[in-house]
Amino acid sequence: MEDAYARSVQEVLDFFAVDPARGLTDFQVAENGRLYGKNGEHFTFRVLPQEQSTPFWRLVLKQFDDLLVKILIAAAIVSFLLALANGETGLSAFLEPSVILMILAANAAVGVITETNAEKALEELRAYQADVATVLRNGCFSILPATDLVPGDIVEVSVGCKIPADMRMIEMLTDQLRVDQAILTGESCSVEKELDTTNVTNAVYQDKTNILFSGTVVVAGRSRAIVVGVGSNTAMGSIRDSMLRAEDEATPLKKKLDEFGTFLAKVYNFFLHLFAQFRLLQEYVFWFGLLILVIFGILPMVASLVVQYITSRCLALGTKRMARLNAIVRSLPSVETLGCTTVICSDKTGTLTTNMMSVSKICVLHSAHHGPVAVEYGVSGTTYAPEGSLFDDKGMQLEFPAQLHCLLHIAMCSALCNESAIQYNPEKRSYEKIGESTEVALRVLAEKIGLPGFDSMPSALNMLTKHERAAYCNHYWENQFKKAGFPLPPTAFSDGRSPEISKVLIVKGEVSVSLLEFSRDRKMMSVLCNRKQIEIMFSKGAPESILSRCTSVLCNDDGSTVPLTPNARAEIESKFHSFAGKETLRCLALALKRMPTGQQALSFDDEKDLTFIGLVGMLDPPREEVRNAIVSCMTAGIRVIVVTGDNKITAESLCRRLGAFDHLDDFAGLSYTASEFEKLPALQKTMALQRMTLFTRVEPSHKRMLVEALQHQNEVVAMTGDGVNDAPALKKADIGIAMGSGTAVAKSASDMVLADDNFATIVAAVAEGRAIYNNTKQFIRYMISSNIGEVVCIFVAALLGIPDTLVPVQLLWVNLVTDGLPATAIGFNKQDSDVMKAKPRKVNEAVVTGWLFFRYLVIGVYVGLATIAGFVWWFLYSDNGPKLPYTELINFDSCSSRETIYPCTVFSDRHPSTVSMTVLVVVEMFNALNNLSENQSLLVIPPWSNLWLLGSIVLTMLLHVLILYVEPLSILFSVTPLSWADWTVVLYLSFPVIIIDEILKFLSRNSNGIRFNFRFRRVDLLPKREVRDK
Repeated sequence: MEDAYARSVQEVLDFFAVDPARGLTDFQVAENGRLYGKNGEHFTFRVLPQEQSTPFWRLVLKQFDDLLVKILIAAAIVSFLLALANGETGLSAFLEPSVILMILAANAAVGVITETNAEKALEELRAYQADVATVLRNGCFSILPATDLVPGDIVEVSVGCKIPADMRMIEMLTDQLRVDQAILTGESCSVEKELDTTNVTNAVYQDKTNILFSGTVVVAGRSRAIVVGVGSNTAMGSIRDSMLRAEDEATPLKKKLDEFGTFLAKVYNFFLHLFAQFRLLQEYVFWFGLLILVIFGILPMVASLVVQYITSRCLALGTKRMARLNAIVRSLPSVETLGCTTVICSDKTGTLTTNMMSVSKICVLHSAHHGPVAVEYGVSGTTYAPEGSLFDDKGMQLEFPAQLHCLLHIAMCSALCNESAIQYNPEKRSYEKIGESTEVALRVLAEKIGLPGFDSMPSALNMLTKHERAAYCNHYWENQFKKAGFPLPPTAFSDGRSPEISKVLIVKGEVSVSLLEFSRDRKMMSVLCNRKQIEIMFSKGAPESILSRCTSVLCNDDGSTVPLTPNARAEIESKFHSFAGKETLRCLALALKRMPTGQQALSFDDEKDLTFIGLVGMLDPPREEVRNAIVSCMTAGIRVIVVTGDNKITAESLCRRLGAFDHLDDFAGLSYTASEFEKLPALQKTMALQRMTLFTRVEPSHKRMLVEALQHQNEVVAMTGDGVNDAPALKKADIGIAMGSGTAVAKSASDMVLADDNFATIVAAVAEGRAIYNNTKQFIRYMISSNIGEVVCIFVAALLGIPDTLVPVQLLWVNLVTDGLPATAIGFNKQDSDVMKAKPRKVNEAVVTGWLFFRYLVIGVYVGLATIAGFVWWFLYSDNGPKLPYTELINFDSCSSRETIYPCTVFSDRHPSTVSMTVLVVVEMFNALNNLSENQSLLVIPPWSNLWLLGSIVLTMLLHVLILYVEPLSILFSVTPLSWADWTVVLYLSFPVIIIDEILKFLSRNSNGIRFNFRFRRVDLLPKREVRDK
């Protein structure tokens, strides 16, 4: 029944043909189960139906359905066949194919793990469903599994109960019923439920005040309700459906790398057709085999490293640094996505705020002798921890607050007129609440005020253990004042409420307090206490209700009680309007009354002639570090949209309190409720999205809708949240960021978890994401320029007609070892100091632009030519070489058919290939230093700024020296030891790569380089995509 909130109680009862006094009959249960379905599957204790999981083998095969992966598989097969064709056997034939296949296996493993996270999120969502329910059937109440509920069942709920299904309230058994539905709506305070019909067009969850939503928890009161939605037809079920519909979007870098795979396929086809056209396939079998090795062995290896090596190295290195910043990454590619995030949609409750209601202001009447003077006190501390101080109106800290009369009585009233509890959880190392947030805030206030009696009180309290300190002052006042009441019946908690709550209430004193519960008409509650044969009634409630019942007021300076004059009343009311209006604090007034001796019960008539104690203002406080974090986001070109289920006025007040939106005169055109936004025409919606700062009164579907709308405008969206209600939007966003203290559902649906729940951590994560992307580009630059050099070396040697400069095993050594170590170390490059001053890069921005590719080409050509030069030098000029004329070198293939003054075996000497290989290794080490920064000179960012890179270069050179001078290895790699003269030439040929790159960096830093970039912008290695594929 979708519109139960808009129908009267009788209409809903008639719809299901149920008698509220007897409930459904067995026949009706069976019939309704057939018509509407049960709350869960038979023999399963799950309210949400089990979604059939994807078979493991299908998940594995899915990981290989990618063009780049297919190219790599083909590369492994062809490489193996060529090895066999050349007569290779054993390890050498399987080495390169094995490396490629191992990388693919790692890729598949990461993909399978990512796929299973979504199913885990759905499973954890079921944990928010109740296990049992107190149900009225056939005229009798019984406790049944929640899965047996059907629409039309009458269910009774009370404090601590988890709502088992969506239900329409039909009867109030206490004066009020309050429900904590923050996991669904994100509201910071519990919500009062009522029986009246809701007549709101396009009502959202917050408007449906007569509906109890599945998975939420009752925090006050007792009532009966009729089940109107079960399983997937509940609010929690709609969240599950949204999570199932959400599809994982490829990250911007992943899209560009996919395009790179397509580019590689085109390059391969080009060279294959080129060789077929010139019939080189038949004439030069060796060179064709070597070319295939390059194309299928080297270039795809680069692509593989770009896809896997980057994510498993550069991204992994970044995630370790982010973990130290309390940002735990669940999806590696999401790290890079942070770098181009343009909009952060931040949940208000628990993200920008602490989600812990705290008293921040106190108002009392200081004195009435020289005219009424109301004074304010500020209260620090924004959590449930009993840590904080009180400050006077001049900002001076009160050393002993409990010595002031009004503050002392506020502490008494806060501790006694209270049904909540606070305890320390050693596992989570945090203080937790039990009960209503506003009452817990009063308990914490009592702890901050402390106790009177001796000067060492503050330090004495700090010596207690955290468990003892949690409610030490509250327990003191409860022991001082004996509450009137009667023993609890043994069946008091047999109605399905949480056993933890029941235990706390029983241990609390094993008496049910004589109190007058809060009711909507009175807007107050009172409790009767006894101390030293004196009966005292403490009351708290809405200020207007308490003040109207007060005839006297307690003075803070001397503790005297004086009549509440019209002037004093006006002074207090003025403070109340200031608290509730301008500062949007939730206000409560506290009062007391001395009762006749021996009185053991209270009546509503007793709630008059009260003595006003004070006024407290509380709020869900903003996190202290949020302001600077939002300012940093704005500086970095990232827009922050606050998204909340709270009302518009409260949310706007919070934004002002944050201080990050001080540049806005007002929120006109920047703040919208969900219903206001939905009513806008399409064009105005588009304009509103471009300026929106605040989005209020939202439910889960609205958050997901907001993410989709922003993505359609080519925004890269990060969504933060902590509740079940945030899960669909977290999953849909480009990067979902969950809070560490949030629900398991939100964490499983997210890409990143903030261990410290700190919004400011997001800023550090964004900076790290940008740095990782920059390092990724440097990684690509290094790998591409190095491999271009190898390709140039091979082709130039073929064109010149000289002997082969490098053999395949030497190329494999260079690619897997000497390239791999420095490339990994590049991931440790420090972020630029201005990384958060630049605007986010565009989603369709190519990873490698035309100018960058030109730079890669220049460096690569030099690397190849230097390698050839080293080879030719040994034959023509080396003292240890034959010093042949150049014509003899290029005619080496005819040596055996003509008369020469040198032996033909000189062309099979290992010295020249050793020199060329060493030049290739050393020049790539110098090239690695070039990649400390894309445009900054080595004079600005010196080599020692990345000690990991220096270490990798040293290690690489040691390994290279090892294969040169250790006999078994030198034979395996067809190399020989070099002389000092050889090493000198190697350095002369290698070092100029730094000078060339310094010139190119200089051009990049000035206007000439920019114009050159424009001229070559269409020669991108990774083609640009003009329209975002969503």
